[in-house]
Amino acid sequence: MDRKLFEAAQAGNVQSLHQLLGENPLILHISALTSAGNPVHVASAYGHVDFVKEIINLRPDMAQEVNRDGFSPTHMASSIGHTEVVRELLKVDRKLCQLQGPEAKTPLHCAAIKGRSHAVAEMLSACPECVEDVTIQHDTALHLAIKNSQYGVIAIIVDWIREMKKEDIFNMRDEQGNTVLHLATLKKQPQASPILYLIPYSIIFNQVIELLLGHQANASQGLEVNAINHSGVTAFDLLLISPSEAGDREIEEILRSAGATGMRDDNQTSVDNLAVSSAETNPLRTKNDMTEFFKFKKGRDSPGETRSSLLVVAALVATTTFQFCVNPPGGTWQDNSTPSSKAHIAGESIWGSTNTIAFCLYMFFNSLGFKLPLQMINILTTKFPLQFELLGNEFHL
Repeated sequence: MDRKLFEAAQAGNVQSLHQLLGENPLILHISALTSAGNPVHVASAYGHVDFVKEIINLRPDMAQEVNRDGFSPTHMASSIGHTEVVRELLKVDRKLCQLQGPEAKTPLHCAAIKGRSHAVAEMLSACPECVEDVTIQHDTALHLAIKNSQYGVIAIIVDWIREMKKEDIFNMRDEQGNTVLHLATLKKQPQASPILYLIPYSIIFNQVIELLLGHQANASQGLEVNAINHSGVTAFDLLLISPSEAGDREIEEILRSAGATGMRDDNQTSVDNLAVSSAETNPLRTKNDMTEFFKFKKGRDSPGETRSSLLVVAALVATTTFQFCVNPPGGTWQDNSTPSSKAHIAGESIWGSTNTIAFCLYMFFNSLGFKLPLQMINILTTKFPLQFELLGNEFHL
């Protein structure tokens, strides 16, 4: 992008824009050819609504272009919270709030994650159907708002869904099969939050669960309170599996009044089995689950990440054992022995000359510990570029 055009967009200077267009009427077309971003991206990020309006009047197609990271101007404006810019962009095409970026995230998804309530309301007003769009992980905007503890956005979306009579959205599932009620029940667990850290999570998500259930005493609002996720548990099961004490009784009463039951009520599934299944869905709920979370799980952890971790561990073990070979415990003699002292030579291990058997055992196991990680590195780097150079360094050691 032309430097002067970038500076004008950054400052939101419409007068400079017209001056540049007077000097070169094709400057916007040239910018589109020479760079991945355009002036609308820059002006949208800075919230310069007049500049955005002027550009899209001249080149409406620029509102649909994505930058090198895959984001459109509407993505940028909505995630930052520039509602007026979002409104002007949607005047070009209301479908811009459904434009997919990385991981199939739309501008509505970005606004929901960041808690931009006004931008969310603007996009829902312009394009009601965007509330049903899902990411590559099958998350709706409501899923993302709950996962990111954005209570203001949750309230707006829930009210909008009820007003539009699209309650089936409440039952849409993410890639773990969780409905929004599953997520709200999970999120009542104590955890860190950069925004709501002054308010107990149990209180916040008591309100979320009440909001989702509405005033239904007979589960007539379209929300499936007994939906089962991929781990085979309901929202009520999640409450019983990992109690957080604070607020649990209130949540239990709310769910019970809406007709919620657990799998245990139906077929006496053991709590232990349910806890294992639920741990896969939300592995950081309790301190004991932390250990399970850091264990290797086939299907969850990629082979590439596992290989990298093993290489790091092998390198650390090889380095440590090599260091013990170079500098054995007790140090080395700094001079040769005298006739009046025990025979030794400079550089010889002090421990080796005083307790030969113990030192030999130590060196045997230490050498074994040095050889094993070298062999592991050899296996893990098979068919890697520069493998022969790595092997050469191993043999040199």
